[in-house]
Amino acid sequence: MQLQQRSAVQRVTGAFALIDSLSRHGVKHIFGYPGGAILPIYDELYRAEKAGILQHILVRHEQGAAHAADGYARATGQVGVCFATSGPGATNLVTGIATAHMDSIPMVIVTGQVPRPAIGSDAFQETDIYGITLPIVKHSYVVRDPRDMARIVAEAFFIASTGRPGPVLIDVPKDVGVEQFEYEPIDPGSVRLTGYRPTTKGNPRQIGQALKLIRQAQKPLLYVGGGAIAAGAHAEVKELAERFKLPVTTTLMGIGAFDEHHPLSVGMLGMHGTAYANFAVTECDLLIAVGARFDDRVTGKLDEFASRAKVIHIDIDPAEVGKVRLPDVPIVGDVKQVLTDLLERSADENDPANPNQTEAWLARIDRWREDYPLVVPEYPGVLSPQEVIAEVGRQAPHAFYTTDVGQHQMWAAQFLKNGPRRWISSAGLGTMGFGMPAAMGAKVAVPDEEVICISGDASIQMNIQELGTLAQYGINVKTVIVNNGWQGMVRQWQEAFYDERYSNSNMQVGTPDFVKLAEAFGIKGMIVETREELKSAIAEMIAHPGPVLMDVRVKKNENCYPMVPSGKSNAQMIGLPERKLLERAAETVQCASCGTENLPTNKFCPNCGAKI
Repeated sequence: MQLQQRSAVQRVTGAFALIDSLSRHGVKHIFGYPGGAILPIYDELYRAEKAGILQHILVRHEQGAAHAADGYARATGQVGVCFATSGPGATNLVTGIATAHMDSIPMVIVTGQVPRPAIGSDAFQETDIYGITLPIVKHSYVVRDPRDMARIVAEAFFIASTGRPGPVLIDVPKDVGVEQFEYEPIDPGSVRLTGYRPTTKGNPRQIGQALKLIRQAQKPLLYVGGGAIAAGAHAEVKELAERFKLPVTTTLMGIGAFDEHHPLSVGMLGMHGTAYANFAVTECDLLIAVGARFDDRVTGKLDEFASRAKVIHIDIDPAEVGKVRLPDVPIVGDVKQVLTDLLERSADENDPANPNQTEAWLARIDRWREDYPLVVPEYPGVLSPQEVIAEVGRQAPHAFYTTDVGQHQMWAAQFLKNGPRRWISSAGLGTMGFGMPAAMGAKVAVPDEEVICISGDASIQMNIQELGTLAQYGINVKTVIVNNGWQGMVRQWQEAFYDERYSNSNMQVGTPDFVKLAEAFGIKGMIVETREELKSAIAEMIAHPGPVLMDVRVKKNENCYPMVPSGKSNAQMIGLPERKLLERAAETVQCASCGTENLPTNKFCPNCGAKI
């Protein structure tokens, strides 16, 4: 449905062309905040809203608009859209744009700009948002001629959603919005860019080489990142894992790409991953990286990451292949397409993997799983953060979850287990304040689904003004604040690595009464302080028909473990149960490099220096 039924060629303003082009690309919701330079676009948006074509969600801060568009895109796979005016309005989007860029999220960002004759004159509310955002967008435009509007919008959606997804900026000078011209609409799919042709189909020879390595591996590990989510490849990941009996670990971005209740799942790996995932990646002889980019929070000490393994790297972005770790078999292509081709070829060749080939390896992983489980502690007289998150997950197992950033994010990653696109978290940039506006965007996108934000008492205050947006539109988001009175992850690092010098991480003075604050916005506020209250309070929160802000008071000095300290290998985790560490230290092995015997596991050989 378009703004008006007119002839193919019509005389309209640049603002009309923008709004009409957005609607032609299936946009139903826009998150934004008006201002002087973008008012011509908002005036046209007014007409579109009156006609029931688009809905604009008025946020309380432009950063909230960017995160909401991001959450919308992550929940649906569609392109999220946000608006802001020039100057401070545009610069307030920067953190949200960078968040989307780091996590490869498809977005189109429209900013107002001062009129064309004033550009470069330091006019009121002028900033070069095009230049400012160049490092954090996939592409960007300044619309110099309204006749280019339809083409630019079509290109922006094509670029944002194809290949490796990402944000695209469209900067629109104010006079471009009001200038009239003869408009010819451009429909989706009719634009192709010269020189921009993402490779989607993997090289058959390399797929054959990958298949050979998979069949030969004794200790394989499937390492799945956010690219599998973006490609919608969860079914193919499952089939590959089951066909070749591959244990599966995911990155923070890859959560949901593989069912963590599945016996082949070893959960998340990396800095706060499971012990068994980190031991597995340390000992594997084949690492199959699927839509993952070898992030430093995953690899730990890089030269000891999967140091015994050959590597297959499948990714749609050729710039990622070999950027951090040189693969033995690089495959550039769409993850879903590559895995489909690999599976078809393995079936056609009628040479299945030996079903007993990885039995000993899976048994070893199961032993680690038993020895080093994720633990939900219960302390006398005080709630642990883990039991709060675990109980929320138990009562709402199929919800869409967003998080802020910190300890609560890592505990949520450890204990919440749901499906593709139902895990929404700022991974690459680690943006505090992401959770609530992202939940807002997700709920607008999937109004019939339960959407829950897990936040912390520090993170929530970064964008807490979006309670006003939730209240205005009745957006039914439940927000659980895991309140320990600290910037929890900062405090944990200060305790572990800075001799307990807690510089400016204590949040216990000046933090608001969250219940009263919620009520001031017209939202239900709740407080939970005891274990006896927890289950019934969560049930009440979920059953409430509108947004809820729940403040849960938890143990103040709980640390998030396991943890791989910065600069250490994944096998050098701290926070594992002491008894298991002693048992493991009692085991001895032979150095594979020089043959020295009776060496403890997870150490270095004193003779040749090789990792054991």
